[in-house]
Amino acid sequence: MAEKKDLFYVLGMSCAGCAVNVQRVLEEREGVKNAQVNFAASTVMIEYDDTIVSPEALQQTVQEAGYDLVIGGEDAEEQAVKLQEQEYCQQKRRTVGAISLSLPVFILGMFFMHMPYVNWIMLFFTLPVLLIFGRMFYINAWRQLQHGHANMDTLVAVSTGIAFLFSLFNTLYPEYWILRGLEVHVYYEASSVIIALILLGRTLEHRAKSNTSAAIRKLICLQPKSVVRILDDGTMQEVPLKAVQEWDIILIKPGDKIPVDGVVVEGNSFVDESMITGEPIPAEKTEGAKVFAGTINQKGSFRFRAEKVGNETVLAQIIRMVQEAQGSKAPVQKLVDKIAAIFVPAVIGIALLTFVIWMIIGGEYAFTRALLTSVTVLVIACPCALGLATPTAIMVGIGKGAENNILIRDAESLEQLCKVNAVVIDKTGTITEGRPVVVDFFWSSRADARHYMPILFYMESQSEHPLAEAVVNYLKENGVTSSIQGDFQSITGQGIETRIDGQMYLVGNLRLLNAHQVELSQVELQHLDTWSKEGYTVICFADSCKLLALIAIADKIKEGSIAAVQQLQEKGIQVYMLTGDNALTAGVVAAKLGITDFRAEVMPSDKADFVKELQAEGAIVAMVGDGINDSQALAQADVSIAMGKGADIAIDVAKITLITSDLGILPKAWKLSRQTVTAIRENLFWAFIYNTVGIPLAAGVLYVSCGFLLNPMIAAAAMAFSSISVVSNSLRIKAKKL
Repeated sequence: MAEKKDLFYVLGMSCAGCAVNVQRVLEEREGVKNAQVNFAASTVMIEYDDTIVSPEALQQTVQEAGYDLVIGGEDAEEQAVKLQEQEYCQQKRRTVGAISLSLPVFILGMFFMHMPYVNWIMLFFTLPVLLIFGRMFYINAWRQLQHGHANMDTLVAVSTGIAFLFSLFNTLYPEYWILRGLEVHVYYEASSVIIALILLGRTLEHRAKSNTSAAIRKLICLQPKSVVRILDDGTMQEVPLKAVQEWDIILIKPGDKIPVDGVVVEGNSFVDESMITGEPIPAEKTEGAKVFAGTINQKGSFRFRAEKVGNETVLAQIIRMVQEAQGSKAPVQKLVDKIAAIFVPAVIGIALLTFVIWMIIGGEYAFTRALLTSVTVLVIACPCALGLATPTAIMVGIGKGAENNILIRDAESLEQLCKVNAVVIDKTGTITEGRPVVVDFFWSSRADARHYMPILFYMESQSEHPLAEAVVNYLKENGVTSSIQGDFQSITGQGIETRIDGQMYLVGNLRLLNAHQVELSQVELQHLDTWSKEGYTVICFADSCKLLALIAIADKIKEGSIAAVQQLQEKGIQVYMLTGDNALTAGVVAAKLGITDFRAEVMPSDKADFVKELQAEGAIVAMVGDGINDSQALAQADVSIAMGKGADIAIDVAKITLITSDLGILPKAWKLSRQTVTAIRENLFWAFIYNTVGIPLAAGVLYVSCGFLLNPMIAAAAMAFSSISVVSNSLRIKAKKL
């Protein structure tokens, strides 16, 4: 069996029930082993035998079910984006049109119902809402019926369709009711307003989902489109990235993105590898050093030999793993969509049963009572309250989150966050500031700081080393400038040396001082040892015979990180720390935070694997990160949280973003999740209670005992009241403290 596993984009899914239907029809297709639909990302990961079924056949299967599958090879991503944008624009136009026409219908139906020709005017406004702006509800409902399925479209189509047809009959033949001494009622406002509200909710949902695929696009954009290849005769040739093969020699200039994985064969530079390691300090690259696709060269130039190209590079693996992690999650089943498949036929069955019973026991007015009660059942069972229960609470919760610097992308993340019992946090840029700064300065008793500071400023301002910038910024903040000139020389792996007015000065590590036989006093050695144990990077400043100063550089822990970790632990949540940094530095930071479980020197795939391990043990995991190197773990986690000042890719993959990059907001996000989920449960409870009580009343269960029959107009008012109560309960979230 020639098994393949491909990710496809799905168009036309409007609810979680649609995701289930797409998965069902695909898995029923011969040759398909497994299909996992991700409704939030509009994708499906399909395992299939390509000797039995082709991508074109899979597309046809999905199209027959009323949806579409994008199969465009390498440009599938671009095709999907264009089609999704078109779909979103059409959805917005339909929503604006439906709301514009529904508003006058609602006003006329509620306040001017006795105005001459009002029914004809409402019919004129309602027809376009149903036949133009809301026609997809009826088309989709018919397609689902053909496959024996039901979803929210079915519920909307049945309730609005029956209400409209009943109203149309009353508009065309009002005499039927007048001759029987009954008032003529129409329910155009119910039909049009329901369509408008559901369209509005789906437009908002579509907008929230529209940027999901941007994560993969931004990863792909890390690769340059063309590269400079060195031919055997030494000439340079610019070629497309796809033309690069193993063993090709590639030229990298300052600022270039490295196109493929390889090994440096000539030259030296510093390369920003934060997308791989997450560390803010660029790595030095000399002959024999490995380089990775997507990383960014700094000031130097070098040549390297390509070793891994195409789908074999580290970047390509990250892209593939993010896609698989996003596509492998089971579809989120919203409670409303779960019930819709049972609720819709049940309501229709109750309405039909009501009609039949009243035809039997209704006596002289059997047909009138049968029609009124069955229509009342359908009107009162309208999905408005059920449809609003989740989105209104989510909208209020998301709005409150934004006010508190918490950006939330979807309902799933809010629902899951309060269930989290394990939080995995990246160190650099999340717990710490993510950039090297001077944290301490020690001047030798043998040195005059005022005299030597300008010399140090000159030397570090000439250096290309990333740590030099931290020293220069520190000296600038202390008012130091320099007009000194000297002979400058960089020593690979050790530091720099300069001769000024005949005197040699050194800035670098301890190896540089040892090479020049500069001895340190006991006090100076003690400072160096203490700072090293603290996890600081120590820079030595000396002349040809003595140490002048020691400079401690570190990535500082953010304000709020310690308190945030403590608050999470107090809630019974286990906190883990992961970092690509060395074990000594990681241990120091973990100790300050009170974290007992941490991992150091981890690669991006290691982070994702660690999240999988916790999930395998039954934990619900939240991943907090800020870098491209965190994107795999973010995609794998149950809840993904990015820092607002981090890499765009991390923010795109994550479902929650902390705008200020303050980890102290994380406990607030957890509390907001709990408040929102509580409101959703309360809303759904009252929506179900409303239907549980309202439907029997509409069917006339009280007629035998007290002669009470529920008027359809009262049913419509009750429907509106249920929606108002749901919205009001959701608004209570705003008043609660975080």
